[in-house]
Amino acid sequence: MSGVRTPGSERARLATAGARAVTASALSRQPAKDRIKGNIFLALLLAAVTIALVGLSALVVQAFIEGGPRFSLSLFTDPPSSLNVENAGFRPALLGTLYLILGVVVLIVPLGIGSAIYLEEYADSDRWWNRAIELNIQNLAGVPSIIYGILGLAFIVRGPLDLGFILAAGSLTLALLVLPVVILAAREALRAVPPSVREGSLALGATQWQTIRKQVLPAAIPGVATGVILAISRAIGETAPLLLVGATTFVTFNPTFFGENFSALPVLIYQYAARPQEEFKVLAAAGVIVMLIVLLAMNSFAVWLRNRYEQQW
Repeated sequence: MSGVRTPGSERARLATAGARAVTASALSRQPAKDRIKGNIFLALLLAAVTIALVGLSALVVQAFIEGGPRFSLSLFTDPPSSLNVENAGFRPALLGTLYLILGVVVLIVPLGIGSAIYLEEYADSDRWWNRAIELNIQNLAGVPSIIYGILGLAFIVRGPLDLGFILAAGSLTLALLVLPVVILAAREALRAVPPSVREGSLALGATQWQTIRKQVLPAAIPGVATGVILAISRAIGETAPLLLVGATTFVTFNPTFFGENFSALPVLIYQYAARPQEEFKVLAAAGVIVMLIVLLAMNSFAVWLRNRYEQQW
């Protein structure tokens, strides 16, 4: 009868379990030297993370201690001032930063995702131009930001595009700066989608584009959103490229997307911190708090969108 265990089947089951346990123990057994090396490496990693977190925490605490007494709603609503420091704010620089990041997002999302789809789903890695594109993207991800500022000054502000020192030129420059990060993150997200998803969709008669649009891309959205969040976090704190493409240090009027003489939070904070008066240093510390609030708000919204799409999938 089925379901009745005989002594022979019980012995076979015990022998199988014992063999499995012995094999797993043999495979998991490591020499003492390897265990020591692994523990040392883990300790070094934890020490590096601890040092980074302690340094970041110290900077944030210092900013709150120095700028906390000056922090108020007027920092968001009042323009900067070099005479009346008590009523100086960051409104034009705050709006300039929001416009810059909005332009960056509009540019990097379609360009980054489109490039990643082409390189991961359509490009033939045997072709020399595709290999050259991949190599250039990986190299551009490590280029210093000041190089992108010079590139924006030579080709966007002047040169072929000749847009002038406008806020749109700053968005284009920052988009070039963070675009490689978005492409690399989007490619990894697309690569993480199981091949069975593509094979099942193609087996049901869907075209390659329908498979990418309906199956692969929705599954990769959380990873792509993570790359966009990292790109925004880097772009919002950049100062050197903006100084070369027209971000002035002192603007008292609200900027427009195609208007000249715009400013940004990092530029104005640097300007305040460089002044010798103690009042401006306190104002710069309060500006760091403002920038942290803006960054956390934007990243929180992006994380909420990512989690929403992840739950839908």
